[in-house]
Amino acid sequence: MAVYTEVPAEALEQFLARYESGALLSAKGIAEGVSNSNFLIETETARYILTLYEKRIDLGELPWFIALMEHLADAGLPVPHPIRDREGAAIQQLVGKTACLIQYLPGVSVSVPTAAQARAAGAALARLHLAGASYTAERPNALGLSHWQASAAELGAGLDSIEPGLAAFVAERLETLAAHWPRNLPRGTVHADLFPDNVLMLGETVTGLIDFYFACTDLYAYDLAVLHAAWAFPKDGCAPLMDHARAIFEGYESVRPLSAAERAAFPLLGQGASLRFLLTRAQDWLAPPSDALVQRKDPLPFARRLAHYARLDG
Repeated sequence: MAVYTEVPAEALEQFLARYESGALLSAKGIAEGVSNSNFLIETETARYILTLYEKRIDLGELPWFIALMEHLADAGLPVPHPIRDREGAAIQQLVGKTACLIQYLPGVSVSVPTAAQARAAGAALARLHLAGASYTAERPNALGLSHWQASAAELGAGLDSIEPGLAAFVAERLETLAAHWPRNLPRGTVHADLFPDNVLMLGETVTGLIDFYFACTDLYAYDLAVLHAAWAFPKDGCAPLMDHARAIFEGYESVRPLSAAERAAFPLLGQGASLRFLLTRAQDWLAPPSDALVQRKDPLPFARRLAHYARLDG
């Protein structure tokens, strides 16, 4: 359950009085998500999502994320627009937490996407990259190569408690990534976490791109590799779903064709994407936070993805 902070009805009514939203009709906690408290709010005029930011969000970076979401929504992408109050403020305080009221978008997150849905996600990511190119404020990727190196060093032999030999495998792959990571590919604003649970769909149509709190400035093809690793494999990370894998590229390149250099680098980028999620999941697996804000996820499916991309890299 992703509601870690309860909001009394009286406090919520006072909060909504800052907006042109009309009176509160209902409020319901949203189970999806792992880092923030989320509520579906219905008022006399519209539906909204209310987010209370918990401990994993750097509050100092919230203005960057809010401005990015506004930029993409204004460009016509299916990104929820942050709602500003009568005084023009989007970032608020509610029951001792930093909060934001965000536009509600229709659709559901599919747990087992079809190849057609994967194609639509690929095309939506390419549109995000094109629209984000004019968002000039930069944010370094805090979960990039240097973070992978530091995380692997911190975890050390503990990785072998997850699976024997995992520490050596990670060290080997890190050495390759550090030596060959591409530096000169096209880059700009990326989502960096576009898993199926961060895409809302109605049938085969993308109706929402959500949860931008890992967004940053990085390689476009790396962002595509994150999506590929998330959408082109079954949940256990075993053999890739080839129809899905092809569909992702078809969808993406129908909007933004990849360069030859991006294509050549993709096996390496896929390894980086897999290693990023392997290591963060391993950290939570071996040392779950005491406040239980994070739901532990098995790291091994991403170790299997990492092995797949390593084989492609020869």
